Amino acid sequence: MPEKLTFLLGGARSGKSAHAEQLITQFPAPWTYIATAQAYDDEMRERIDIHRSRRGEGWHTLDAPLDLVGALGSVPDGVPVLVDCLTLWLTNHMLAEHDVGAESGSLAELLARPRGPWFVVANEVGLGIVPDNALARRFRDAAGRLNQQVAAVADEVLFMVAGLPMKVK
Repeated sequence: MPEKLTFLLGGARSGKSAHAEQLITQFPAPWTYIATAQAYDDEMRERIDIHRSRRGEGWHTLDAPLDLVGALGSVPDGVPVLVDCLTLWLTNHMLAEHDVGAESGSLAELLARPRGPWFVVANEVGLGIVPDNALARRFRDAAGRLNQQVAAVADEVLFMVAGLPMKVK
């Protein structure tokens, strides 16, 4: 198995997750799906269920709303991994009032050394207007910095638009 990090970015409903699932299944199962979402309400539970319903046999799911570094470290060498998504992981850390710079740096260090075909999904949130409140601006800035860190260590970066991948790196 190649030791390669593929980073998939895009806006909401751009097809990031579905494309990442398509890419990872080109490798033999088992595949590990590391989920960062937390179901705080019915709408989020429904979104999580939709993602789960797309995955069939061969998937092992780890929930890692905060300890993504630990979850990635627990996956055996050579196993294909899909992390979905960094943006929710970052949100979880911000809401917990953790040091997002330190957490992001630790994650980027680990992602620089993939131990198999790894696919990481994140939202590109910086293409719109400047948010009108400080928390949203801090989030946008932290997400942009995290995306830059991950893109710098990734072997391949894809930007998703309307379900179509564009190779950036």
